[in-house]
Amino acid sequence: MEEVPSLAVAAALAGELLSPLPNRWLHTQAVAARAKQLAEAVPEKARELLLVASWWHDLGYAPQLAETGFHPLDGALHLDREGYAPRLCALIAHHSAASFEADERGLADELARWPREDSAVADALWTADMTTGPRGERMDYADRLDEILSRYEPDSPVARAMTRARPAIEGAISRTRQRLAAG
Repeated sequence: MEEVPSLAVAAALAGELLSPLPNRWLHTQAVAARAKQLAEAVPEKARELLLVASWWHDLGYAPQLAETGFHPLDGALHLDREGYAPRLCALIAHHSAASFEADERGLADELARWPREDSAVADALWTADMTTGPRGERMDYADRLDEILSRYEPDSPVARAMTRARPAIEGAISRTRQRLAAG
């Protein structure tokens, strides 16, 4: 299997799996477009990896891939079975501070199969996802967090995780902005 598939392959697989979920598909397309805008914050040799990861970050929402019910893990498990590079699987598994929710769901050991990457690529992926709303609209992170929290009970695993993850996500967004400004 290729280290990183082409963008055409990434977009086609995302469309195949997510287009039956209209809002998820709109979100995914917009995250990919946002990642393209943020690509200058990433070393040139890693830009295609960022863009592929942006297309595939939410594959685990596809009903046919549901294994654990935790979309970052389900997406990474699918890509791993298909033979994709461990780094790509890790970016999917850990996108947008997923480790916080994995901990809340008792899935931290399963997620630990892939090491969480602290990098410009991970930061830009988190930024693209966390500044894009559920129907593809551009949002600042504070509004995105409010939107996420409005969909869940305050004591739900998602609400607890996203509240705990706020400093980590804000850090990724800040570092991405700094890299863009220095670009």
